[in-house]
Amino acid sequence: MADFLSFMDQIPVGFLYVGLGIGAAVENVIPAVPADTFVALGGFLSAFGPLDSRLIFAVTWSLNVGSALVMYRVGYTHGRPFFMQGWGQRVLKNHQMDRMARFYERWGTWAIFWTRFLPGLRAVVPIFAGITQQRFGPVAVPLAAASAIWYGTLIWLGALTGYNLEVLSALLTRTSSVLAVVTVLALLPVIYWWWRTKNDESDE
Repeated sequence: MADFLSFMDQIPVGFLYVGLGIGAAVENVIPAVPADTFVALGGFLSAFGPLDSRLIFAVTWSLNVGSALVMYRVGYTHGRPFFMQGWGQRVLKNHQMDRMARFYERWGTWAIFWTRFLPGLRAVVPIFAGITQQRFGPVAVPLAAASAIWYGTLIWLGALTGYNLEVLSALLTRTSSVLAVVTVLALLPVIYWWWRTKNDESDE
């Protein structure tokens, strides 16, 4: 622990904020990146170091939300054309996108809100909100609100563990395992729907 803290103490404070922010942002481009770990580590370091928990929250939250909305915009601008031709058309049919659009129009706010707590899904849902041409406001508001709750909680837990990095690591491992199971359970009906409707163009 002492070696770890000594190493972190040698890194300029500005670089730490930038590193934590990038770690939180990249998740929306590469879902496998453990953004939650970066955020919780920031909270942990704020307990006894020069980092300020409020600034950690502002940096990680704003960059995470910002990158998610960039991916939403990419989906909005380029997603539909991609899935209308070539390889993309084999993955998602036009009638499936139409049904997804109806789902977002009815349940999109809550779907976006709750999936921000689920690894992997939190990066995918905003993209498909863009692909189905959802309006910016109904996407940005629940996304930002849920991310604020989640990141605030992670920073608080990181600071609460104090000097015990092992406790924080164990807590994150357990939490990630539970959320991974929930993510898989949430994905199962989506995969079933995709397979069942792939060649079924009848309206539901």
